Amino acid sequence: MLVLKSISDVKKEIKKYKKQELKIGLVPTMGALHEGHESLIKAACDSCDVVVVSIFVNPIQFGPGEDYERYPRTLDKDIKVCEKYGVDLIFAPQPSDMYGYEKHQMTLVVPPECLRAKLCGKSRTQHFDGVDTVVLKLFNITEADEAFFGLKDAQQCVIVKRMCDDLNVNIKLNFCPIIREEDGLAKSSRNTYLSEDGRRKALALSKALNSVKELYKEGIVSIDEIKEKVMPELSKSADVEYFEFCSFNDLSPVMFLSENTLVALAARVDGVRLIDNIVL
Repeated sequence: MLVLKSISDVKKEIKKYKKQELKIGLVPTMGALHEGHESLIKAACDSCDVVVVSIFVNPIQFGPGEDYERYPRTLDKDIKVCEKYGVDLIFAPQPSDMYGYEKHQMTLVVPPECLRAKLCGKSRTQHFDGVDTVVLKLFNITEADEAFFGLKDAQQCVIVKRMCDDLNVNIKLNFCPIIREEDGLAKSSRNTYLSEDGRRKALALSKALNSVKELYKEGIVSIDEIKEKVMPELSKSADVEYFEFCSFNDLSPVMFLSENTLVALAARVDGVRLIDNIVL
């Protein structure tokens, strides 16, 4: 397995793969790999001849006051995880390898307002500019045939898909299910920030989503009625940033639950920002 930091070195290897007509799969990550990332790597290994995992804490998707500096960086551990699954190449650049300018000086990929100004984009106003920009760069650097993303970042999945559609990016996108702890907590690199008590409180997110599923099964489809039933318990444990219901196709708001409704929430538990969702 190769661990490369420079774009030019990666491109040399990609050229070799392309000459052999091998199918290349890309798993974009920010490292601190957990079982959720491992499920993406497994899916890529099952589907592709060559698997590239990018490990890059992308500075341009973090806003002022966010956790860029303290975001967990565990490259040595991540390398061992990738070796376990037979990954062919790790691309682990530094910001200076990826960006020659400050964010305000560079060309950015800016998603449409109708997608980026909702859900997480309300509080993280320039987050998805940074996401789309780095994702498109990774697609171009690796020339991947397929890419693998986790559905925990559902809004990101919708936005990346729109970028590929609008800019005619020739890549197959695979959106893989959320991986959870046994007690239901969605796997996240930021879970390491939680205290023991905070982790217990964080279960309120997945419990709220499960309550929505149960109410839907009972035939309750009014969003107002569902929020009235679910929000009080959720608010006891978490400081809710948003709890929203929208179409998974285009993030347009819905008033009633139906198939393909995205139920998404973000909340802070003891100061740690967590997200979770389900798609009905």
